[in-house]
Amino acid sequence: MAKRPTAAPYRCTECGWTTLKWVGRCGECQQWGTVVEAAEQTGIVRTLAPTAPSADRAAQPITRVSASDAPRRTTGIGEFDRVLGGGLVPGAAILLSGEPGVGKSTLLLDVAAHSAASGHRVLYASAEESVAQVRLRASRTGALHDELYLASETDLAMILGNVDEVQPSLLIVDSVQTVSSALHEGAAGHPSQVREVASTLIRVAKERGLPVIIVGHVTKDGSIAGPRILEHLVDVVCHFEGDRQSSLRFVRALKNRFGPTDEVGCFDMTGDGIQEVADPSALFLGHGDPVAGTCVTIAMEGRRALPVEVQALTIKTSAPNPRRIVNGVEASRVAMVLAVLERRAGIVVSDHDVYVSTVGGVRLAEPAADLAIAVAVANAVSETALAKGTAAIGELSLAGEIRPVMQAGQRRAEAERLGYRTVVDAASKNLRGALGDLSLHTVRPGRRPEPGRFDDGPGF
Repeated sequence: MAKRPTAAPYRCTECGWTTLKWVGRCGECQQWGTVVEAAEQTGIVRTLAPTAPSADRAAQPITRVSASDAPRRTTGIGEFDRVLGGGLVPGAAILLSGEPGVGKSTLLLDVAAHSAASGHRVLYASAEESVAQVRLRASRTGALHDELYLASETDLAMILGNVDEVQPSLLIVDSVQTVSSALHEGAAGHPSQVREVASTLIRVAKERGLPVIIVGHVTKDGSIAGPRILEHLVDVVCHFEGDRQSSLRFVRALKNRFGPTDEVGCFDMTGDGIQEVADPSALFLGHGDPVAGTCVTIAMEGRRALPVEVQALTIKTSAPNPRRIVNGVEASRVAMVLAVLERRAGIVVSDHDVYVSTVGGVRLAEPAADLAIAVAVANAVSETALAKGTAAIGELSLAGEIRPVMQAGQRRAEAERLGYRTVVDAASKNLRGALGDLSLHTVRPGRRPEPGRFDDGPGF
């Protein structure tokens, strides 16, 4: 009979894979640094004596449970409240992640200042900067208030001591990977340290009804650093994203126990801090007279419909391999649209260099932008411009059909609100029919369309 091992096994914090000896890399999920010693030894069984629950903690029928929502408190920033589902919930643990330098600390300092200005005491614990550095940034962004307390601590016990002394209504920890606990071995950022720090902060949040916002670093592939259990422990996971070449920033809710996960908050990063953008419709549109090779589509960012202008430029070339340069759209979808245009609509682009881009640095990943790309390229080839007030929404199939897209009613409503009188979508049935309809709404370059009158130019 084989001898039963008495040593404690090691377990992967990501996938649960176990081994009898420590290894640096998990043999199942291939993650590094996630194999730690299990808390309980094999062969030992611990039993807990049953405890009679108190009256307020006893189980009760679900029909007797109050259906009212937990009371929420606004952060003072409407776009951040939109993502959170209406505001901060007492005892909520919120994890905010994002690329380095995207503006996480600036956003949270602004949230802390607005909360302090509304009469709620805030403790901002920064483990990455000194209090003097945070004070300089607060002076630049106008985030100074007597109810905003700063602490520069990397030890978890010291942060909890400040919580006992300050008694805040909101706790912000920046960041969880730089805080360590003396109860566990290893340097700050180790999976066991991250798990212990996060678990302790969440326990404090639940016991005191204290909202806690935790900043989390991301890895090279954009995922949240540390054990995956960190995302399971918190109530809300938000991701702060943006392009370094653009001042526009988005906050998306990847997980939310208190609200929807399809809301998006829009912000503008300026030299004076971060500003919320309540109506970002004008950010992704060009200005001036209609130009050949442009078309507007209505994209969905969460529940928000945004008009985005797609621009195309075509140049005739004799090179054996014409260039295909894209910015803000997927290169594979543009290649498919060009193939459908040439095969199904008779628009020859194989002897043209094609450049496709979006305005404002926004990225279009949904198929609803296919028709706008096709119209922009077709207009660029024929050197015609769409009249103002025309938008195109639809997905293209390889058969040349225009397919309907999700939330078409909301897209049309947003287009009408912004003054787009003509919206071409799946009602055009096929690509050739859509291009034929649009040819009735084009003007020659250099001419302005008269209100209510369109040029009956030749079809594409």
